[in-house]
Amino acid sequence: MAASRLLVAISARALSSIDDSMTLPQLRALVVLESCEPLKLAAMAATLGVNPSTAMRMVDRLESAGLVDRRTNPASRREVVLNLTDAGRDLVGRVMAHRQAEVTALVARLPAEERAGLVPALRALTRAAGELAVDPFDEVRRTGGLVADPLAPGR
Repeated sequence: MAASRLLVAISARALSSIDDSMTLPQLRALVVLESCEPLKLAAMAATLGVNPSTAMRMVDRLESAGLVDRRTNPASRREVVLNLTDAGRDLVGRVMAHRQAEVTALVARLPAEERAGLVPALRALTRAAGELAVDPFDEVRRTGGLVADPLAPGR
């Protein structure tokens, strides 16, 4: 639990250093979208483990902040297709870079023998968690949320 709290704290510090008005769940939504865009709203909700109305409210906030572009799918007017804006992509990149720098500095403080054991241990933990825990594409594929971008042909 201590390691889990540490990783959440690192993510929170990285996010607050870039945008102190955004929440960790909103960042998670942006990261999922970055990995899987374009993405149907229903698939985002399933991937995040929230109901569609919660995902819609989150997208409302992210769209009003200029981070997400939401459009009706012209091929199926019942579907909402989400993409990151350039500002959203930039925010995710900056937060992830900050987080990576902090983790790198933390790991560098470990003695070499402890550092050598860390990677295999984390890989084993990741495997034990299953693919869904680390691969947002898995849930998106399962729900059929990954779509060819009908709004930007050739993209």
